[in-house]
Amino acid sequence: MELIRLPARAAVFDLDGTLIDTEPRNRVMWARLFDAHGAPHDEALLASFAGRRGREALVDHLHLFPGRTAEELFHEVLGYGDDPDLPVPDPVPGAVELVRELHALGVPTAVVTSGMRGYAHGLLADLGVRELLKLIVTADDVVVGKPDPEGFLAAARGLGVPPHEAVAFEDAPAGVAAARDAGMTVVGITTTQPSGALSAAHHVVADLRQVTVTPGPELRIRDTEES
Repeated sequence: MELIRLPARAAVFDLDGTLIDTEPRNRVMWARLFDAHGAPHDEALLASFAGRRGREALVDHLHLFPGRTAEELFHEVLGYGDDPDLPVPDPVPGAVELVRELHALGVPTAVVTSGMRGYAHGLLADLGVRELLKLIVTADDVVVGKPDPEGFLAAARGLGVPPHEAVAFEDAPAGVAAARDAGMTVVGITTTQPSGALSAAHHVVADLRQVTVTPGPELRIRDTEES
């Protein structure tokens, strides 16, 4: 395990799977949608939704839902979110602590998420970090979602730093691709995907306990698989 040191000019986080582990909940909801329509699916297909805007991901599979639109299906899957039997999301280990450490050292932080604005702000409030973030870029704030870099480029502008001076944290291949194409240094987190799926990231960690901040400020990353 190699110790990587990076200047901490700015940090940008994905939300689902990076700060809070909502992926088990989300996969149950997507699976219910496919089951309700008798549409075939497997774990690989469900995993492909991770990190993407729901409507855009659904477009790739509309042939499995004859006569239905992506908008109709998206609102249907959102309705499953009220089920109290869904898995309860927990913070990713080390996530809240890292955001607080960055804030304490004056490092500007942002979230770039494929979730909608109300959903994202609610989860960040539950984590107790919403007020610590300088910027929150949601699915409602971009024209094109991940893997397009639009959201990460918007975050860099909002934080006032060139993209190459920002470090992005992502758990999904679509998000890794988006952040890397934006020009950021990308740390992949294997909370929801195997390390091989995050091979495009510059560094890979198991969770955010492997990332610390020291005065400077400097990020110290215990990289499990550098690329």
